Amino acid sequence: MNSINLNKISNLQNKLNEYILGQDKIIDFITISLIAGGHVLLEGVPGTAKTSLVKVLARLLNAPFKRIQLTPDMLPSDITGTSMYDFNTKNFHIHQGPIFSNLILADEINRTPPKTQSALLEAMEERQVTIDGQTQPLSEFFMVIATQNSIEFEGTYPLPEAQLDRFMFKLNFNYPDELNEIAMLKLWQNSRQKKLIQNIEPVISIDEILELRQELTKITIDDTIYEYLVKLSNVSRNSSSVFLGASPRATLNWLIAAKTTAFIQGRDFVTPDDVKFVAQPILEHRLILNPESELEGNTISQIINLLLEQVKVPR
Repeated sequence: MNSINLNKISNLQNKLNEYILGQDKIIDFITISLIAGGHVLLEGVPGTAKTSLVKVLARLLNAPFKRIQLTPDMLPSDITGTSMYDFNTKNFHIHQGPIFSNLILADEINRTPPKTQSALLEAMEERQVTIDGQTQPLSEFFMVIATQNSIEFEGTYPLPEAQLDRFMFKLNFNYPDELNEIAMLKLWQNSRQKKLIQNIEPVISIDEILELRQELTKITIDDTIYEYLVKLSNVSRNSSSVFLGASPRATLNWLIAAKTTAFIQGRDFVTPDDVKFVAQPILEHRLILNPESELEGNTISQIINLLLEQVKVPR
């Protein structure tokens, strides 16, 4: 395990914590998804630094970054691009949309209709975009971080299950505690926060992130871990409280996230605790409760905890 790479990961997390106060757990999961090559859905009320987090991350990576502000009148071609006729050459050529970047912020993704949301499906799953029948490859490093408001439903379009399943994690942004909010106010009062963000120096490169992903292949997985993951997924599918359980894609994402957790902690093997650590953000957007279960006051979080209790931990 390369200690220099681990130090860079730690430095990345420390810098994110320096700029985004009071969101330590969120930053842990963002780092895992970054190294694992997964996409992230951020949910929370306005003003909790969801957009700022992505901007700071882009600066720390020195990554080409595009922000797509999604609105009800946006078309799929506004994201992917379109084929345009060149009168000089008398040929059509592809005008690439904002999806052709390394780090994409899809801001307020639930404010745009399903037809436009679907423009992200192929890109997120296959790292390519099809425009007028022509397939255009995306960068090897491609990550979508989408945001949505958790309380405002007027004029919004809930993401379909197929779209949600493309996100490795769903992370809930909560309000910072009092001490962190006081620290935030002091930073802004002294104009330090804005200057800090403007002067951010990269701490790790895209190429180094891609190298880290190669190192994930060296992580050892015991057969008992495979069995543990599959049992957890099967229990979620057969639960009487759940209408829709974890998909095979969810199980695969779960495995990759657990491997990355082990890697960040400096281990070359996965433990059941790694699997448990990433269970909530892996499953929260994938499980759908039965109406009867919702009427009884159950929550997805409670069901996930119950699921982890039901399946015997391998020794």
